[in-house]
Amino acid sequence: MGEFLINNTGDAVPVMAYQLVSLIMFFAGIYGFFTRKNLMMMLIAVELILNAADINFAVFNRYLYPGQMDGMFFALFTIAIAACETAVAIAIIINVYRNFGNADVDNLKKMKG
Repeated sequence: MGEFLINNTGDAVPVMAYQLVSLIMFFAGIYGFFTRKNLMMMLIAVELILNAADINFAVFNRYLYPGQMDGMFFALFTIAIAACETAVAIAIIINVYRNFGNADVDNLKKMKG
């Protein structure tokens, strides 16, 4: 339980603190994804989930392999993938909004065909 990471100010921060922040973000994203009907809110929830994974990549890289940058590169890769996913999702959301006047999930079923 004595695992610590040194931040920029020289203070020791327990790894568990980073994991707790990541866990809260992850479950907030899961909750937001399953409880919202608005497509934009669901997209924000997915971004929260991806950012929680990025935090874990960075923390475990720093803790397990402090001299390497593999976790940071994985985090940058997921950020790039998230940017592409967001661009496509926003294009779909704009199309749904133009056709129906709102961006609810129920409208996607009406666009079938």
